[in-house]
Amino acid sequence: MAERTKRKGSFVKQAAILATAGILVRFLGFVYRVPLTNMIGDQGNGIYSAGYYIYTFLLILSSAGLPAAISKMVSERIAIKEYRNAHRVFQSALIVSGSLGLLFAILLGVFGRQIATFANAPESYYCIVTLSPTIFIVAIMSAFRGYFQGMNTMIPTAISQIVEQIVNAFFSVYLAYIFLSFGVSAGEKNIPMGAAGGTAGTGIGAAAGLLVVIFSYFLIRPTIKKKVKRCHQTTEESRLDTAKQLFATAWPIIAGTAVFSITNLIDMNMVTRILENTGFSHNEALDLYGQLSGKYVTLTTLPVSISTALATAALPSIAASVKLRDLKQVRRKMNLTFRISMIISVPAAVGIGVLGEPIIHLLFPKAMAGGALLTVGAISILFLALCQTATGILQGIGHIKVPVIGAILGAIVKVILNYLLIRIPELNVLGAVLSTTGCYLVAAVFDVIMLSRISGIKFDMMGTLLKPIAGATAMGVTALAVYHVVIMAYPSNALATIVAILFAMGIYGMVMLLIGGITEEDLMSLPMGKKIVSSLRRLRLV
Repeated sequence: MAERTKRKGSFVKQAAILATAGILVRFLGFVYRVPLTNMIGDQGNGIYSAGYYIYTFLLILSSAGLPAAISKMVSERIAIKEYRNAHRVFQSALIVSGSLGLLFAILLGVFGRQIATFANAPESYYCIVTLSPTIFIVAIMSAFRGYFQGMNTMIPTAISQIVEQIVNAFFSVYLAYIFLSFGVSAGEKNIPMGAAGGTAGTGIGAAAGLLVVIFSYFLIRPTIKKKVKRCHQTTEESRLDTAKQLFATAWPIIAGTAVFSITNLIDMNMVTRILENTGFSHNEALDLYGQLSGKYVTLTTLPVSISTALATAALPSIAASVKLRDLKQVRRKMNLTFRISMIISVPAAVGIGVLGEPIIHLLFPKAMAGGALLTVGAISILFLALCQTATGILQGIGHIKVPVIGAILGAIVKVILNYLLIRIPELNVLGAVLSTTGCYLVAAVFDVIMLSRISGIKFDMMGTLLKPIAGATAMGVTALAVYHVVIMAYPSNALATIVAILFAMGIYGMVMLLIGGITEEDLMSLPMGKKIVSSLRRLRLV
C-alpha cells in the first residue's frame, strides 16, 4: 500500500513539474513573441513561421519521437530493475538521434533555398539557414531528456526547457532588432532578415538547454554507474537490438507527430497559394498567414502545453504500471490525466474565444489584426488537448500505432476543408482555422474512442467534460460582462481585458469547487497543494 501511494505521488509530482515548466516556457514564449511581432509585423510572422515549420518537420523526423520512445523503454527496464539495459537504451539513442540530427541539419542547410521556394515562401530562406544547426543540437538533447523522463525525474528536462526558452527569448528579440536594419536605408526594415534574427535565437537557446542536460547527466552519472555495476539481470541486450527496438517504438510516434506537422506545411502552402489565386497579392497572403501562424496558433497552443506535459509525464508512469500488470493504477492514471487536462483546456477555449479581439489588441498594439481567428477557432484548444492526452496514454499502454491513424484521418479532413473553405472570399484565412478545428476534432474523437475500446474503461463524462463546461460557461459570461462594464467606466482595453481575465479565473475556480469539478485530490497534485487545500478548508470551500 505504501509503495502504491509512493508511486501515485511520484506520478503526480512529475506531471506537476512538467506542467509548471510548460506554463513557464509558454509564458516566456509570449514574452518574446509579443515584441518580435510588433517589430516584424504579420508579414514577418508569416516568413518566420514558414521557416520554422519546415525546421520543425525535419526535427520531428530526426528526433521528436525519441524522448517518448526512450522514456517508455527506460521506464520498462527500470521497473524490473534492469539498470544496465536501461542505460544501454540511452547510449543507443544518443548514437541514433545524433546521426539523424546531423543528417537532416546538413540537408536543410544545403537545400534550404529550394525548400523555401517549394513552400511558396522564398523569403524564409534565411530563417531556414539559421535553424539548420539547431536540428543536430536538439537531437542530442532529446536523448538526454528521454533518459531522464524514463527514470521518472522531470527536473533536468524542466530546467533545461526554461533555460532554453529564456536564452531563446533574449537572443530572438535582440538579433531580430539588429538584423532588421541589415542592408537597408535608415528608417526602413529588412523583414526577412529580421525574421531570421528571430529564428537564430532558437539555436542559441537550444545550445544552452543542451549544456544543462549534459551537466545534469554528469551529476547523476556516479549513481547510474553504481546501479549498472550492481545490476544482476538475466538478459543482456545488444546495442543493435536496442536500436532496432528504439526505431520500432519511435516510428509510430514520429509518424503521428509528423502527420500533424505535414498539415502545418500543407497549411502554409495552401493558404498562401489559394489566397493568391483568389485575388490577394503575395505580401497580403503572407500577412494573413502571419496572423494565422503567429497569433492564432501561438495563443491557442498555450494551454495545450499543459496537456502535453501531462501526457509526457503519464507515458513512462503508465508504461511502468503496464509492465507490472497493475491495471488499477493504469486506469487511475488515465482518468486523472484526462480530468486535469480538461479542467485546464475547457476554460482556456472559452476564455480565448470570448475575449479574442481584446487579447490581440492587448498583446499586439502595433499589429492588431487577427482577433476573429481566435473567436472562431478557440474551440480547437479542447480537441487538440483531448488528442494530445489520448496520444500520450495510448503510447504508454503500448498502442502507439493508433494515434498515427487518427492523425492521418485528421490531416485528410484538413486538406479537404482547406481547399473548400479558404477560397470563399468571405472566409479566406478563417477557412484554415475552421479546417484546423475539424482536423483536431476528427483525430481526438478517433483516439478517445479507440482508447476506450482498447482499455475497456468508461470515462467519467461528468467530471471530465460536463463540470468543466458548466464552470467555463459561467466564466465566459462573467468575462464578457466585466470587460464591457470596465470599458464603459474607463475606456482602456488593456485594463478591461486584464480585469475581465482575473474575474473570470476567480469565478471558474469558485464554480468548480462548488459543483465538485475540482477535488481535493486534484488540488493536492499541485505544487504547494497541502497549503492550498488548508486555505480553502478555512474558507469552507472544500
